[in-house]
Amino acid sequence: MSLDIYQELDWRGLVYGGTDGVREALAREPVTAYIGFDPTASSLHVGSLLPVMALARLQRFGHRPIAIVGGGTGMIGDPSGKTQERLLLGRDQIEENLQGIRGQLSRFLDFESTAAPARIVNNAEWLASLDLMTFLRDVGKHFTVNAMLAKESVKRRVQQEEGISFTEFSYLLLQAYDFLMLFDRCGCTLQMGGSDQWGNITAGCELVRKLRGARVHGLVMPLVTTASGVKFGKTEAGAVWLDEGRTSTQDFYQFWLRTDDQDVVRYLKSFTFLSRDRISELAEATERAPEAREAQRALAREVTALVHGEDKAIAAEGAAARLYSKHAGETLEERTARLTAVPATVVPRAGLMELRLPKLLVELGLAPSANQASTLIKGGGFRVNNKPETDINRRLSVEDAPDGLFIELSRGKEKRVLKLG
Repeated sequence: MSLDIYQELDWRGLVYGGTDGVREALAREPVTAYIGFDPTASSLHVGSLLPVMALARLQRFGHRPIAIVGGGTGMIGDPSGKTQERLLLGRDQIEENLQGIRGQLSRFLDFESTAAPARIVNNAEWLASLDLMTFLRDVGKHFTVNAMLAKESVKRRVQQEEGISFTEFSYLLLQAYDFLMLFDRCGCTLQMGGSDQWGNITAGCELVRKLRGARVHGLVMPLVTTASGVKFGKTEAGAVWLDEGRTSTQDFYQFWLRTDDQDVVRYLKSFTFLSRDRISELAEATERAPEAREAQRALAREVTALVHGEDKAIAAEGAAARLYSKHAGETLEERTARLTAVPATVVPRAGLMELRLPKLLVELGLAPSANQASTLIKGGGFRVNNKPETDINRRLSVEDAPDGLFIELSRGKEKRVLKLG
C-alpha cells in the first residue's frame, strides 16, 4: 500500500495545516508519529475519536503510531481551547484513568503488528522524575517568553480577566519535551493533534531542531463542530463517552443516528473506514432521499461496531428499528416512511428545548389552554412517540427523535408530527 497517507487524510477533511515538508516525509518512508491524550477521565469521548482514528489510519498505511497518555502533563493541564484553569488530578486518579483509556485505544490500534506495531506511552516515565534545575537549563533556555505569549492558546488566556497560571503557562515546554523524548527513545518524527495544538506542536519541532539538529514535523486536524456551529459530541445529557458504563451502546448508536444531513457525509469521512466509493453512494442517497437516512444508519452502525464490536452494533441497530414502534414489527425505516406522509410542523433542533409541553400542545392545537394541557398530560392522555408522558415540565429534545428526524405527538386519535429542521 502507498505510504502517502497525506492524500487520504486530505480527502477526508482531516488536514488543517502542517509544517513544511510533512507530506513528502510521509510519502518517503514509514514514520513514527504520536498523538497525546489527556487522562482527565477514565474514558475517552467521541471528541477523542478523530485523533484515535488518525493514528489507526497511519498504521493502516504502514506508519508506526504512538499514543501518549499524559500521566505527567495531565497533572499540569493544557490551556489549549480552555477558558479557565483545569482542576488538577492526583496520581491515583490519573493512573485509574490511564487504565481505562489504554483499553479503549486497543480497539483501534494493533499492538501485535510486526511491521508497524502501535505503542502506548505514559509521559510520566520521564516527566515525573525530571529535575527542575536541569529542565530550566536544558529546555527552558530555548524558549523566549515573548514567543510563548504569542501562542494562540496562551494569548487568549492572558487577555482574560482570570489570566493563566505559571503551571499551565509551562505546559508548552513539557509537551515540547515529550516530542524530544519520543524522538530520542522511539525515533518519532511526527506529532499530530487538533488545530488548537499547533503552538505546542511547533514548539516541539523547534526544540528537537535546536537540541538534536534534526528536522521533525507537525500535522494538525480541524476541530469538529456541527453544521449549526455547536461543539461536536455535546448533548443535552452531556458528553458522549466510549465507555458503555457512561453512555449505553443504544444511546451511543442513537447519537450518530441523529446526525444532521449537513454533517453526515463529513462524519462518514472522519469517523469510519468506509471507502470513497461507498461514501459517495451514501452522499447520493442523502441527496436523493434524505428521509430514508441511509447515510446516518451506515454511520451509526460503523462507529458503534468500531467502538463496541460488531455484535453490539447489530443489537443496537435492531433496538433502534423497534424503538417507539406502534405496530408490531414496524422498523425504523417504516416508521420514517409513515411519518413522512403525515403533514408536519418543522421546528429548529435548537428550538425544541424552549417550550414546556403544555405550551407546545397549545401551539400545536392539541389543547385550548395551558391549564387544560397540563390536566391532559397529568392524566396520561398525551403521548410522545406512542408512549404516555405525564411530566408537565418536560421539554422535548433531539433525543426524542429515534430516527433523528420526526417526533410523533398524539392526543387520542389526534396526531401531530414535529419534523426537526
